[in-house]
Amino acid sequence: MLTAAGSLPRKVARDGIGYSVVELSDVRHVLAAAVPHAGGTLEEQTHDALRTIEAVVAEESARNSIVHQAVFVADPAYIEPCRRMIHEFYGPDLPATSYVRQRPCGGKMLAIEAMGVGQGQGDVRIQRLSEQLVIASHNGISWVHCANVVPQTGTSVYDRSASALHAMHALIQKADVRFEQVIRTWLYLGDIVGMEGERQRYQELNRARTDVFKDIEFLTDHLPPVAEERPYRIYPASTGIGADGSDIMMSCIALATDRKDIVAVPLENPRQTAAYDYASSYSPKSPKFSRAMALSCGAHATIFVSGTASITHSETRHIGDAVRQTLETLDNIEALIGEDNLTRHGLPGLGAVLGNLGLVRVYVKRQEDYEGIRAACQQRLGEVPTVYAIADVCRPELLVEIEGIAFSKLRSLP
Repeated sequence: MLTAAGSLPRKVARDGIGYSVVELSDVRHVLAAAVPHAGGTLEEQTHDALRTIEAVVAEESARNSIVHQAVFVADPAYIEPCRRMIHEFYGPDLPATSYVRQRPCGGKMLAIEAMGVGQGQGDVRIQRLSEQLVIASHNGISWVHCANVVPQTGTSVYDRSASALHAMHALIQKADVRFEQVIRTWLYLGDIVGMEGERQRYQELNRARTDVFKDIEFLTDHLPPVAEERPYRIYPASTGIGADGSDIMMSCIALATDRKDIVAVPLENPRQTAAYDYASSYSPKSPKFSRAMALSCGAHATIFVSGTASITHSETRHIGDAVRQTLETLDNIEALIGEDNLTRHGLPGLGAVLGNLGLVRVYVKRQEDYEGIRAACQQRLGEVPTVYAIADVCRPELLVEIEGIAFSKLRSLP
């Protein structure tokens, strides 16, 4: 029979360095989470985290390969000095970089999540257009990384959310990419569960997203036949999460290729109502995203897991209990990426398990829950590069949200 191989990705954790390596299509992908281990000043901690990333890519023969990174800062005042140090560190090899106003749970001033595409047996070309836009191309595929997009106009949450989405569209057009080729988005909204007038701020973001997405048909060039028969719309995987401050920032990844063997399949979770089918009692305009996006090319699949929480059907579970919410969230991810669900979506044999996660983010609402949440994640996930950050989740009663990237590979077993 066909099943997903458990050997993807290869994970390394020693001497304070944690990262994952995946060999796909003759190209080496490196994913790292760097939390400073030394230093009392912002400069010392920033350089410590950057040296960790440098050591990872050097060890994996992937120099100058970082294409996308998120820098989580404990104080918005750190952003500009961090930006200067990061520009100096990378020089002309600057990744697309987002500065996320979320405090690392471990008490450090910053943490860095990095994605790299290194030279394997295949040729890799990296175009660094700006600190917001980097294109990594190999094997007839281009990954467009778009970072740190902020609104240009507006004062209300609705107007600024719509402005940021339009700005994202304009930015990826500079890479000759259409907005419907976006496969993954991150939407960081300050005071996400606060109110603006009579509506929650997250509901206003959803209203803007609905209006901007209404005439866009995502990924039509790469949907398999089974997807074309589905009665619902196709949306990117996404995380909508809180941040410090009151404004919004976004980032995304888009896929550009003429290859017909690249298949994009939005995944829904058998344990959850599709977010875009939520009742109006949750949001007058439902959140327009898929629970995950699976990209397959023959014997491999990469699964971008959206922000996932302790919700079954459309109801919050385990109110007040952060550890049980964490375990329920991991159950949801396990079902979402599992073999039964991938088969249901037309990708038999490409299911994954929690051990196939190569990179994870955990958003923690309350600092006092961090140790329990971390212990629950380590118990279920084992060693995996992870950033833990303080952030409000989109419902006041949700205490944790988890996202990640999983990898799977077909293999035959007796």
